[in-house]
Amino acid sequence: MAEVIVNEGESLESALRRFKRKVQQEDIIKDVKKHSFYLKPGEKRRIKQALARKRLRKKMRSARS
Repeated sequence: MAEVIVNEGESLESALRRFKRKVQQEDIIKDVKKHSFYLKPGEKRRIKQALARKRLRKKMRSARS
């Protein structure tokens, strides 16, 4: 769980920036989106394979250059 303590004299905007950075580093948003709805195991597998194909195409494109 991300927690940020606001220091004395620190603006709320800078504390909010620190909080957002901490949340992003801990992949909290990604985890919430992942658990927001149920995916059947077959659907998970298809999505995972599609992402792998996408990464491979990207890698092959950059290798050609």
